[in-house]
Amino acid sequence: MTADPCTEPPRGRRPSRRTVAAATAAMGLLSAWTLVGERSSPGSPAAPLALDVTVSLIAVALIPVLFRRPVPAAVALAVLAALAPTATPPSTAATYVVGRYRRLSTAAAVAVAGVAGHAVSGLWRPVHGLAFGWWLVLVLATHAALLAAGALAQARSALLAGLTERARSAEADRDRLVAEAVTAERTRIAREMHDVLAHRLSLLATYAGALEYRPDSSPERLAQAAGVVRAGVHQALEEVRDVVGVLRDDPAVGGVPPPSPDLDQLDALVREARAAGGEVDVVVALDGVPPGMAGRTVYRLVQEGLTNARKHAPTEPVRVRVSGGPGAGVEVTVSNPLRPGRADIPGSGTGLLGLTERVRIVGGRLEHGPDGGEFRLSAWLPWPP
Repeated sequence: MTADPCTEPPRGRRPSRRTVAAATAAMGLLSAWTLVGERSSPGSPAAPLALDVTVSLIAVALIPVLFRRPVPAAVALAVLAALAPTATPPSTAATYVVGRYRRLSTAAAVAVAGVAGHAVSGLWRPVHGLAFGWWLVLVLATHAALLAAGALAQARSALLAGLTERARSAEADRDRLVAEAVTAERTRIAREMHDVLAHRLSLLATYAGALEYRPDSSPERLAQAAGVVRAGVHQALEEVRDVVGVLRDDPAVGGVPPPSPDLDQLDALVREARAAGGEVDVVVALDGVPPGMAGRTVYRLVQEGLTNARKHAPTEPVRVRVSGGPGAGVEVTVSNPLRPGRADIPGSGTGLLGLTERVRIVGGRLEHGPDGGEFRLSAWLPWPP
């Protein structure tokens, strides 16, 4: 069963038992003080002592109920305040409690009931030396002040709860953004590792295959191939060490990864492919140098195309075409004849996925797949005028 919003304070805002006990004791003292003052006043009308004591005891006993069911308890205290002044302290306190825990409209209605109860008390048991009109003004001012104080306390509590929730939400958003940034950076590093190591290891596989299938080569050629394998393994280990150092966030191990290769290193990339025995035909017709990301993406496109050709068609020639200019964009095409059968070196397909993401980030287009008996990798990259 759900709690009635008009009878029970919201969970998490209910006062503690110590607060309720302290409030009950304070109301008991104030009621006793009121009883003594009422009885010692010479102009007060005679009233049964039993009535005042009974009303005082019932009013104080309702204080714990007031914190659990504010509206019914406050209405009962207003009725008791009409019977005896000893219920005045608990009744006025009830106006504040209802204002603290209930909607303003409900609290205002309870405050009106409290004013009505005190008005009845002032009519049949007037205060000595104070006109009824002034008594009514004091009652109205008191209840209005208590109602405003309760509403203000409720608004402050709601504001603090809202700020706390916003702070918690902001902290959660910050943690999420940090986690996303870490994931994105690790993905970028993994993509760089694939781009670099796939190219390097495919070269090593080509030279290792030459050593395996041509053992009758001259000692000079065998030594050259072994030297290339050794240098390639050493360089691959260095690159792995750099990336692992970044992943461990240990500057002593790797620090930051080296800068990504740009278009000016395209010739070195082609020389490596030719040195591995591949037939590569390259034509570069650019009207200038593409800006930053575009140049690096062109390099990665050619690198991935050469790597895939070595994996899937190592004996077939590769054609590389790079052309374009400011305003027209950059067009990159890497193609090689398809070779029937399985690839000599298995591929995971993540390289083309990474290329697709790279090209998308810079606002370009990428297409790849069989086309008329050859495998074609083609892309267009924007080049601002």
